[in-house]
Amino acid sequence: MLLSIFNQPRRASIGEDRSPWGNFWFESVGARTSSGLRVDADQAMRLTAVYACVRVLAESFAVLPFRLYRSKDGGGRTMVKDHWLYRLFARAPNRFQTPFEWREMLQGHLVLRGNAFCRIGTDATGGIEELMPMHPDRVKIEMLDNGSYRYRYTGSSGDAQILRRDQVWHLRGISGDGVIGLNPIEVCREAIAGGLSAQEYANRYFANDAKPSGGWIEMPGTFATKEAGQQFRSDWQTQYGGINRGKTSVLTGGMKYHEIGINNRDSQFLESRSFSVTDMARMFRIPPHLIGDLSRSTNNNIEQQSLEFVTHTMTPWAERWESSIETMLLGDEELEVDFDFGILLRGDLNGRSTYYHNGILDGWLTRNEARLREGMNPLDGLDEPLRPLNMAEEGKEGEAAEPAAPAKSDNNNQTEPLDGQGDANEEQNARQAQLLRGNAERMARRLMGGKTLSANVLAEALCITQEQAAHWLAHDHTGMTEGAMIEILLTLGTEP
Repeated sequence: MLLSIFNQPRRASIGEDRSPWGNFWFESVGARTSSGLRVDADQAMRLTAVYACVRVLAESFAVLPFRLYRSKDGGGRTMVKDHWLYRLFARAPNRFQTPFEWREMLQGHLVLRGNAFCRIGTDATGGIEELMPMHPDRVKIEMLDNGSYRYRYTGSSGDAQILRRDQVWHLRGISGDGVIGLNPIEVCREAIAGGLSAQEYANRYFANDAKPSGGWIEMPGTFATKEAGQQFRSDWQTQYGGINRGKTSVLTGGMKYHEIGINNRDSQFLESRSFSVTDMARMFRIPPHLIGDLSRSTNNNIEQQSLEFVTHTMTPWAERWESSIETMLLGDEELEVDFDFGILLRGDLNGRSTYYHNGILDGWLTRNEARLREGMNPLDGLDEPLRPLNMAEEGKEGEAAEPAAPAKSDNNNQTEPLDGQGDANEEQNARQAQLLRGNAERMARRLMGGKTLSANVLAEALCITQEQAAHWLAHDHTGMTEGAMIEILLTLGTEP
């Protein structure tokens, strides 16, 4: 009985508009699967696991901010916003779609059909003015005798247009020939058909009050005639079938009613439906918890699975887009395309606070950069990176001073060292003197190089008060040699 239900032909009315303006005549027919179903992209979306996977991939990519950079001489890069490509991808790709809707649509085409197409619209000067999406089911690739190919696009009115390669931006998924991407639904149609078959069976099963064939009636004797038996069956179905289903029946003459039931666990029906969810997550490389399957997720591994989704799923998709944009749209322009994953990697408030705190103290993140990432306006004086005093490299100009400067000693209150401590004190004093000289040399190099030196930095370097440092910095040191300045700073740092 189960096989007979699965092998029933699919109703033509489900998702099939055969009018001249419908998509039926343009959609791929698809091969018949072993379950008897013909599976295409639109039919696959009837399976909730497929729909959830497509939504996760399309929406996760559509929310990524688009960035366009130009490399600077000597390293680094500058964000570019006054470029036609930035306008298309971050402002308006065409006349009727927002950037989010447009990228969500194209990513959905890639995920479901393995290809996404946009017709390149040019202005009077030949520049790209807009990117109009074309439905993959309406695009056919025709190979030419010279080894190249062209595109044939059938519009909604039925007219066919021949387009050159330079008139179409083609995003393709994994490909077997380098020309057209493989359709993942066609490649995995057997697995999808199994999930659809189980779903359709479940609907029929519960539409019949979870009773596959009702039941049967036992009676001690037989009907007098064949016509009497048929009349009894007809009366029974009229009184207790259809809208009268569930009413209490009254049996006479020793009749007994036996109900036929089915054990879903014995038939592994529930397990098969659960497996189809896992199978679809495997097919699209999505952590099951993102499509509502929490059976194997815990508070400990769900964060790691989310990071793996960004690293192993979204990063290849972003790289596919970036390389195609740079190669097919930018050409020889020295610009770099980047989709920012920061929005997907944002942790909770405590995690972000720790990240910013470490970055600012270690010097690779400025305070204004942290404010901008949190959506706050920058403040004056917070653009310079902080540098830990004990992390400067030897021999660099403008570097911070060592924090361990020699402490002042009061000659009037000196005491004799205890036995065994004289050598230790002498070693410590020698090290302090060495550190003081190193700090003095750094400060002198900085001043001789024309660098600005604050009283706070000088005070910490020589272990003096800020008033003493400010008073010394106020004097004119023009014409002084570096050696003389080092000696003056050493004297300043050793004065009581």
